[in-house]
Amino acid sequence: MTTGRDFRLLWLAQATSKVGSAVSAVALPLVAVATLDAGTFQVALLTAFSWLPWLLVGLPAGAWVDRLPRRPLMIVCDLVCLAAFVSVPLAWWLGVLTLTHLLVAALVTGTAGVFFQTADQVLLPTLLAPADLPGGNARLQSTEAAAHVAGPGIAGLLTQLAGAVFGVLVDAATFLVSAVCLWRIRTPERLQRGPRRSLTGEVAEGLRFVAGDPYLRVLTVWGAMSNLALTGYQSVLVVFLIREVGVAPGVVGGLVAATSLGGVLGAAAGSAIGRRLGTARALLATSLVTPAFGLLLPPAEPGPRLGLAVAGLAVLVAGVSAGNVVKGSFRQSYVPHHLLGRVTVSMQMLNYGTIPLGALIGGGLGTAIGLRPTIWLMMGWAAGAGLILLIGPIRSARNLPTRPAPRVAPREPVPAG
Repeated sequence: MTTGRDFRLLWLAQATSKVGSAVSAVALPLVAVATLDAGTFQVALLTAFSWLPWLLVGLPAGAWVDRLPRRPLMIVCDLVCLAAFVSVPLAWWLGVLTLTHLLVAALVTGTAGVFFQTADQVLLPTLLAPADLPGGNARLQSTEAAAHVAGPGIAGLLTQLAGAVFGVLVDAATFLVSAVCLWRIRTPERLQRGPRRSLTGEVAEGLRFVAGDPYLRVLTVWGAMSNLALTGYQSVLVVFLIREVGVAPGVVGGLVAATSLGGVLGAAAGSAIGRRLGTARALLATSLVTPAFGLLLPPAEPGPRLGLAVAGLAVLVAGVSAGNVVKGSFRQSYVPHHLLGRVTVSMQMLNYGTIPLGALIGGGLGTAIGLRPTIWLMMGWAAGAGLILLIGPIRSARNLPTRPAPRVAPREPVPAG
């Protein structure tokens, strides 16, 4: 294992890709709104299609990631995303861009993202020693949060200067940079070469491990409920800021970037908070306290109340990022490596599988009852989701364990004498 060159290459690959993805996360809705005059529900569909693949291919993807070399798989995923995003400005230039095209691009890149993110979680422990995983995850989370700061700002600037479609082209270029960085990694991977069961059997093994573990089980349910609420507000945030609050399209990216500053601070502090409070207590603090600050968003109006809303979202995002550092490091050190891909995707299928549902709920409610009431409902849900962590062993622990407790087989009944 190495903490040097190869980890830095993975870090650079993720940094460039995340910046591009943060650009497109704002640019695609802006393309839909400004170029195609899409409605609230149609914009929410873009978010739903981006995350729907976790439900469609998530479980088999985990089994394939445990079977295949991860680095080549990640390179293929980058190239698929490159082609999908290049097609958007090309179709716009030819005058044939439609909402259906944007939805297909979101679905294709979302599918590639399932394989990429799962493989990334399994590749990282081969590049770092176990003791270095919290620091490595903190770096990657900090970089991702920084990308969410830079990306929306870039998207807003590109929208002002050259139109939102050009932001999608920037995203395409970042996937090429990511693929080159991954291609240059030289650390050999250790693949399990034992007897191979059916794909269904391997998928079931990962599901059983998660369902039978008291820590992974509660973390999975909590992540699913949190993501449903967070995506519910995010799916209508751009439309809310433009049409309800009156923010100019070019300024939206800057506001989203400002909220992401909290993510940079939270990710950088995640491992330190875990050491200071204990990893279990750090998860409780970030899940029970920081989401309540999101309730400052629904009353947003031009002026000071908009500033308070941005600050509240920054605190919420800081808590999410810090919690992700703790949770990701725990999973990578806790789960046996030969199961890590399947366990990761088993958790993410429910965690991320609620994201398209949250987007549809957000879009549907935004259309039915209005944008501001929808934001109120979603933020209230996010503030209460952390209570789920009080169910199970996390509530009474200082630190999360580093390995699963031995699973004792049920004893045979003793016959009566």
